[in-house]
Amino acid sequence: MAIEALVARYGLFAIFAGAGIEGEAVVVTGGLLAQKGLLPIWGVAIAGAAGSCLVDQTWFWLARRFRDHPRVQAAKARPAFARAMRWLDRYPTAFILSFRFIYGLRTVSPIAIGASDIPSRTFVMLNMLAAAIWGPAMAWAGYAFGRAVEPWLHDVKSVILIAAALAAGGLAAALLYRLGRAALARI
Repeated sequence: MAIEALVARYGLFAIFAGAGIEGEAVVVTGGLLAQKGLLPIWGVAIAGAAGSCLVDQTWFWLARRFRDHPRVQAAKARPAFARAMRWLDRYPTAFILSFRFIYGLRTVSPIAIGASDIPSRTFVMLNMLAAAIWGPAMAWAGYAFGRAVEPWLHDVKSVILIAAALAAGGLAAALLYRLGRAALARI
């Protein structure tokens, strides 16, 4: 079942549950559906923030409790984990507030933070603040995108062209990300 169908069928509960699993895709889709009048925009924003906060908090507590477990140790061996730890060591507050917005670090970051020496109270407060920013930002991004493309969504040909443009843009962004990452690794 497609993300749109799940969100349309299960509404805000799908946004809440999906925010921690698929993150941006689910909340942006919720924003698109809100623009169509199928969901309330503030409901999408709150469900996205709450779901994201809960999942990140869960990963944090699991990593904190099971630091020596083989799965946490396996996560520590991943390059993304090492990158997250470098950012966390340099800029702890900024990193906790921004990891949701950094492609490639979204999933591993709460585990890295849980395995670190960051106090639990600090993470809880910053995680709640970051989720309160992220949820509405993603929901409104989907809403704005839906509003921007609405004039072209009246025929199938336009939908196909928009989807192709989005796919090409996504591929270009992924390529630029890889090239930039390779260039930074050489420095």
